[in-house]
Amino acid sequence: MADSPVINIQKLTYRSHSHGDQYFARVASVAGAIGAKELGYRVVRVQPGKKAWPRHAHLNNEEMFFILEGTGTLLMGEDSHPLQAGDFVACPAGPDQAHQIVNSGSRELVYLAVSTMKEPDVMLYPDSNKYGVIAGSAPGGDSQDRTFAIFGRQGQGLNYWDGE
Repeated sequence: MADSPVINIQKLTYRSHSHGDQYFARVASVAGAIGAKELGYRVVRVQPGKKAWPRHAHLNNEEMFFILEGTGTLLMGEDSHPLQAGDFVACPAGPDQAHQIVNSGSRELVYLAVSTMKEPDVMLYPDSNKYGVIAGSAPGGDSQDRTFAIFGRQGQGLNYWDGE
């Protein structure tokens, strides 16, 4: 249980993740620090020209983003939308809701990410034709609590009766 239901953004602890030249973000978990149970919250900081995660759609979780600082671009389905401080972004669950935020500005992009924390969840990655399935802990939750996680390419699975 959290010591307080309040934490100031200046007191958050960030961890970094990166992949290749395109992806780099500093992420601070907020939800656990303030005792949230049903929603996940985190602050994401993305450098110019970078993305935090690949374009993806959740089949079970809805996400909302609030732009705190900087500018960027939301890729949603086949459309792109400019982003600036003060913008809210809705990303409902569904296979046609693939989304990604890109820092297309000249300074750090900072946003609040809020998600329902339902598990299991299935994520679709249309740019790489991948899928992911996670159970035990929702995406964005503690990976040590996961009871099942697999990522693969669509169309490369096994037949239901394989090995039986």
